[in-house]
Amino acid sequence: MRERPAGDDGLLLDFRSHDRPSWMAARVADALREASDLGVLAVSDVVACAETVLVEAPPGTGLNELGVRRVVHDLLAHRGVDDDAADEVRSAVLIPVTYDGVDLASAAALADCSVDRLIEAHTHVTWTVQFIGFAPGFGYLVPEDGSDPSHTELLGRIGRRDESRSAVPAGSVAVGAGYAAVYPRASPGGWQLLGVTDTVLWDSSATPPAVLSAGVRVRFCRAEEVIG
Repeated sequence: MRERPAGDDGLLLDFRSHDRPSWMAARVADALREASDLGVLAVSDVVACAETVLVEAPPGTGLNELGVRRVVHDLLAHRGVDDDAADEVRSAVLIPVTYDGVDLASAAALADCSVDRLIEAHTHVTWTVQFIGFAPGFGYLVPEDGSDPSHTELLGRIGRRDESRSAVPAGSVAVGAGYAAVYPRASPGGWQLLGVTDTVLWDSSATPPAVLSAGVRVRFCRAEEVIG
């Protein structure tokens, strides 16, 4: 782990040298939030990204960097082994999808497979939110470590569209360049659209407003499988 100053009251923890940087960033972020909730550490915000965690203290108070290091050390020393087992049972957000997207057939052609085979791969991979970006609630999903390589290799063949669309409907389920995502609201976009979901991933009136955050696991399924 490398540490980088982020102003007078912040610290950026960089896990790019770790063998599982996204996994580590998500776990450290959770541990820091827990320490803050318990009053062990005075933290105003913890932002997990793909390979880093930004920790901020209330403005003008100065961050307890030693306390941050202790939280990370405790995680590595006492929870590392348990977390591997916990990942096996940690529940995933289930997102039902109607696979009728305008790019479904062309995406299958890019993957050199049938539409049914593409849907099978998309629904059999367990995805993890690597980071949130682009729009509120928009999670960049990557295949979880240990996913079937026959599925991940197939999905990895599908790149972004040559031209972005000016408007993608809210709830659109998409893939591109090895990532999967759900558009939480209508916006421009250049990913391949496989289908649509009724699952609401961003609600500004809810607490928290976003369903997804870094480290959250996601599974997609055919919508007809959960009806009735």
